[in-house]
Amino acid sequence: MIRLIAPLLALLLALPAAAQFSGVDPLKGAAQKAAEAAKAKGKQTANEKVEKRVNARLLAEGRKNQCTFKTNSDEFEGKCDDKLRRLYSALVDAKKVLVQAGVSGFRFEVAGHTDTTGVPAKNKALSEKRAARIVDELKKKGIPSGEIVAVGKGSDEPLVKPDDTPAKKSKNRRYEVRVIL
Repeated sequence: MIRLIAPLLALLLALPAAAQFSGVDPLKGAAQKAAEAAKAKGKQTANEKVEKRVNARLLAEGRKNQCTFKTNSDEFEGKCDDKLRRLYSALVDAKKVLVQAGVSGFRFEVAGHTDTTGVPAKNKALSEKRAARIVDELKKKGIPSGEIVAVGKGSDEPLVKPDDTPAKKSKNRRYEVRVIL
């Protein structure tokens, strides 16, 4: 036991002497690293709060402003301009909140969803085409290409289970917008 303690004690006693010669205080360095880690954790927590708040708003706006599509198509069924304009405004507002909070490197994701009718692979492709259509329209309105992406989820993430009625199927055919940090 003494054989283990003696080298450790010698090492602890040598640290202040080594610091004199190297000009580095190991205790100060450790304290500085701990402070930097705490600061980074605080910033991460703050960013997560902003992300959560922004995503709640974007989800609500997206649900209020759903464009409908023709069956098995990425063509809009009826007019969609007003809904897209409101969605665009929500993205602009979200971007302002993120920038004011000091968040950078974010992007927006439009995720397309389908009901469970049909072949899953075709549903996934269709949902991606529909999400891409929304992204294209938002780009036309002014959202930069590097700040927004389209993702097809198919029927993997339904809002309503089972979707065995026309009303339930309709709820699952949607797109959702969120920010990714």
